[in-house]
Amino acid sequence: MTPSLKLALYFIGAFVVAVAVAPLIIKGLKRLKTGQNILEYVVQHEAKAGTPTMGGIIFIIPFVIVCLIEFTAFSLVAMSLTIGFGLVGFLDDFIKVKLGRNLGLKAYQKIIAQLGLSAIAAYFVFASGYIGTRVNIPYYGEIDFKWGIIPFVIIVYIATTNSVNLTDGLDGLAGMTSVGYFIVFSIILTIEFFEVENTDVEYSKQLFSLSAISVTMVGGLLGYLVFNSSPAKVFMGDTGSLALGATVASVAVMSKNPLFIVSSGIMFVWSSISVIIQVLHYKLTKKRVFLMSPFHHHLEMKGMSETRIGIVYFALTLIGGVVSLVLARGI
Repeated sequence: MTPSLKLALYFIGAFVVAVAVAPLIIKGLKRLKTGQNILEYVVQHEAKAGTPTMGGIIFIIPFVIVCLIEFTAFSLVAMSLTIGFGLVGFLDDFIKVKLGRNLGLKAYQKIIAQLGLSAIAAYFVFASGYIGTRVNIPYYGEIDFKWGIIPFVIIVYIATTNSVNLTDGLDGLAGMTSVGYFIVFSIILTIEFFEVENTDVEYSKQLFSLSAISVTMVGGLLGYLVFNSSPAKVFMGDTGSLALGATVASVAVMSKNPLFIVSSGIMFVWSSISVIIQVLHYKLTKKRVFLMSPFHHHLEMKGMSETRIGIVYFALTLIGGVVSLVLARGI
């Protein structure tokens, strides 16, 4: 079977599996009474109270299956980190829905767990003969971060997972944005795989596993979006958004392309930046820059529908992805 055919089958299979398991998972979540609690200040979402959360399991299942099929060091670590961050999110969701604490885990509990998982990722990168301490810099080549790669990777994972988490605020938004992101990385990684397929067989297997993960996430997320598009029948919850953020970081970091998160994941980055701007400006002036942050809530309060915001974020992500592709090819 050719690599291209395998990737096509992973994409189709992930979509089919996600669509097939979603009704069962949603039914199970309803029985477990995992209805989402809506924060008091998000009044425009009051009607969504009670919608099942933890739905990220829907796209995590096909992801795990493909990681086990394309079993490499890269896929094993990516899977472990995704599940690890997903478990942190699960605990956060569980506390919210079962104990009635809207804010879930305390901030220090989240950061300790995220630091621990990110440190594991950083050590793997540092110790890996396929990644090591070097990072691709567009138009320049590779630069050696030496020991600095460890804090760098930790920062990348924490920033990325929390940025994806912040983007998950509207029906379909984080899912659609992530589909755009993984489409881009599917292309980048597949090109890189074909470039080394005949010269470095072992490394090409590692790259192919990342490409397989990317196309699988596209298929799984599209299947999930069938049930998450407005009006959503299920939310991914922190279970899904933190797991998703870990996968977003893994395909970039393990391919030595972490800087492409800035362009391909531009809307994730903007979610965090908009919150930082809002908080700093309010502390300094007691005035708000946006009606509400993250920025997607500002657009919503301006009257833009959730579906339209999702399309805009998806389109801008693809534009950022084109920038990544141009930079990756040195055009």
